[in-house]
Amino acid sequence: MNETFPNEASPSETSPSEAARTEQALREALGTLADGVQAAPDAYRTARGDWLRRERRRRLVLAVLIAVVFTLATLIGLWVLNQAPSDPGVIYSNTHALPHPAADSGGGVPG
Repeated sequence: MNETFPNEASPSETSPSEAARTEQALREALGTLADGVQAAPDAYRTARGDWLRRERRRRLVLAVLIAVVFTLATLIGLWVLNQAPSDPGVIYSNTHALPHPAADSGGGVPG
């Protein structure tokens, strides 16, 4: 017996024939309910049109988002390049010039 509801049997105590009858009753009830449902003649076409419309909108939003990000990245890059100093900077400054190797009169391996 079920402790919560003493008059009801637990699922493990039901007989197989009772479970089969319950299943059959549920099948009949759901079958009757399903028979009463009538789909609209153009339901598929309407649902597909809605889906295609949403898909086009998603693609359009994605394309606009990509264009905005690309434009912002380009503008930020140009702004950063514009902020660089305009005078030609020194790339390499050697205040102590080393003698040119050809000017060395040794002409060989130092030893």
